[in-house]
Amino acid sequence: MASKQPSKFSGFSYNVSGWKYSAVTRYALFLLLGILVYFSLSPDLLPKRYDIKEGTNSAKEIVAPMQIQDKKATLKAQEQAAENVQPKYQIIPLRSESLVTSLLDRIDRLNQDDTISQSDKTSIYREEIPQRVNDFILNFVASSRSGGVYSDNLLNEMQKVIRQQAYSIPEETYIKIPRLTSQDIIEMKPVARDIVSRLMNDQISDANAARAKVAEQVSISSLSQRTAREVVQELARAAITANRFYDEDATKEAEVQARENTPPVYIEQGEVLVAKGQRITPELYQLLDENGLLRSNVNYWPQLGLLILAGILSVGLLMFIRHSGASGSSGFKYNNSQLLMLVIVFLITIISLRLAAFLQTDTRPFMGFLAPVAIGAMLVALLLDITLAYFCSILFAALASIILNVQQNTIFDFNFGFFALVVSFVAVFATHRAGQRTTLLKGGIMVCLFGSLTVFMLHLLGGGDWQQIHTLYAIGFAFAGGLLTVVLVIGLMPFFESTFGILSALKLVELSNPNHPLLRKLLTETPGTYHHSVMVGNLSEAAAEAIGADGLLCRVGSYYHDIGKTKRPFYFIENQNNMENPHDSIEPKLSKSIIIAHARDGVEMLKEYKLPKPIRDIAEQHHGTTFLHYFYHKALRQAEEKGLEPDFTEDDFRYPGPKAQSKESAVIGIADSVEAAVRSLRSPTVNQVETMIEKIIKSRLDDHQFDECDLTLKELDIIARTLKETVMGIFHSRIEYPEEAKKPKKEEGAVNA
Repeated sequence: MASKQPSKFSGFSYNVSGWKYSAVTRYALFLLLGILVYFSLSPDLLPKRYDIKEGTNSAKEIVAPMQIQDKKATLKAQEQAAENVQPKYQIIPLRSESLVTSLLDRIDRLNQDDTISQSDKTSIYREEIPQRVNDFILNFVASSRSGGVYSDNLLNEMQKVIRQQAYSIPEETYIKIPRLTSQDIIEMKPVARDIVSRLMNDQISDANAARAKVAEQVSISSLSQRTAREVVQELARAAITANRFYDEDATKEAEVQARENTPPVYIEQGEVLVAKGQRITPELYQLLDENGLLRSNVNYWPQLGLLILAGILSVGLLMFIRHSGASGSSGFKYNNSQLLMLVIVFLITIISLRLAAFLQTDTRPFMGFLAPVAIGAMLVALLLDITLAYFCSILFAALASIILNVQQNTIFDFNFGFFALVVSFVAVFATHRAGQRTTLLKGGIMVCLFGSLTVFMLHLLGGGDWQQIHTLYAIGFAFAGGLLTVVLVIGLMPFFESTFGILSALKLVELSNPNHPLLRKLLTETPGTYHHSVMVGNLSEAAAEAIGADGLLCRVGSYYHDIGKTKRPFYFIENQNNMENPHDSIEPKLSKSIIIAHARDGVEMLKEYKLPKPIRDIAEQHHGTTFLHYFYHKALRQAEEKGLEPDFTEDDFRYPGPKAQSKESAVIGIADSVEAAVRSLRSPTVNQVETMIEKIIKSRLDDHQFDECDLTLKELDIIARTLKETVMGIFHSRIEYPEEAKKPKKEEGAVNA
């Protein structure tokens, strides 16, 4: 039983078989879809590989499949950047003015010592002054090293430079120093400190250049005594040293930064790596090897990534369809024939994208907008389902963003992906309820307009980076792509409709045209049956839509379900106006054969006029294997009157079937009986209509007429309620409501066919 929900109807099961419902076939189709996606994306995501050897001549031209880094050129550029780095220097303030002060203090003390001869003082100064200068530098280095203020390399460089530029005081200066008095030294101190401090405030790399300025500074000082001036000049020169030194560590760090900041050198996509006939040097071979272009060194990671991507798209589609499948025990609302059609739609869409990509170049990326990317979404919306079409639009957009991508530094191109998503959504929205071919053209125009608008919007958001002429080309190609889409859809629709037996809304609307030869025949030759078919169409459409079945298919199928009655129109009661019933004068078995034959005759006529199989199935299945009670009991009565044993059984008075295989066939069968029964009532009441509908459905349920379709018990309840409401609406003037109801009259007998 298809449902466990309580209902007044019970006793049927669901049973379908064949390749269309095979689980193995279903999953094989999704596997096929994954393989299709894998191979369609491999040219874009997997680099080509070549079978070449080092030292040989290349048999073909090899171009960069994507933007790749030229490591050799990058290394050369980095070394060039490092060479261009200027040496880094560090300023080390030595405060040499304190040194010259300490020298003068020592001279003052020693000159005041009368116990030491002048010649000895000269000897002491000759040894002590250079030593004090050297000790000053050594002490500064030691304290700086312990404090970690400067690096060891910098301090070593400072010592080396100061040692190389050390100043040697002339001998005559040492002889003059002992002649200085304390008053002289007092006058000399501020002058010496000021000169040393002023000159050491400059950045000094060459101490000799700074020392050359001392004489000028002394000449403008306040010192007037010649000896004092000469001693200050020489002591200042001895105290002045370089204070700007080469910093090896900082220079190396700057070189490292220069290398790191040097942008990589790239070989652009499409640039020739190896010309045809060019010899493969070790450098070229290494370049090809490093970028995975040699067959001898295959990198399987991109292949694995592409395989996972194809699996995500295929499994995602499978899970979406399964999750949205409200019909069938397998959870799928589509049979394998429809899934095969879906795979073909993907194939057509991918081929259209690849053709557009073939026209693209680095200088003409806008050619990609010519791709009729919305063709897949539009076909899915027209042939299958709008919800599935929206989901497929997302997948088509992902495929377009990869296939139409000309910027190989990224996997997805946002511009083409977003464009594909917009036009696909617009196509679905504009055409999913298309009832005429002109609706497709209107949908195509909407795709053109929204596609062009999207391209213009992307240009504006990109800051107008594209060239103006390229923008115009892109807008024009987007517009042309929309027109190409609708042309292809209109051309492909008949292929899918005939090959897969798909009855699209467009086809159904065409078949519902009263000018169709069969409907004209039905109207002119059997007006009663025509009216009956129209009423059945109204009833079945309402009931089908209430349970989520195809209401339009039910309406159109109802128009043709009794077309077989046109062969013997007057044997059916709705066509017997002011004439005797011919069944009154023939045998019940013959009447049974005539009545039953209308289903078979209808199928043959529908085949002759090449109507789609779903319509033929409805004509064949709407009676199922129901029992012709009237003629069976009439035959029994005649046999009894003749005193003969019946030479027939109930099975001889049943329709040959098959039973309803779809919801639509079952709904039309119920509506057919309900319409005939209501028509037979003179003054029906609401209670009579409700009881009659429940009785018809219950009798068919007990007769196992729903065993081979997937109607649930809950849906039968909905059908009963909907038919009651629709009958009351159609036959409102004839049905008496409880407060107006009169005494029920007897039902008139009729041949309910």
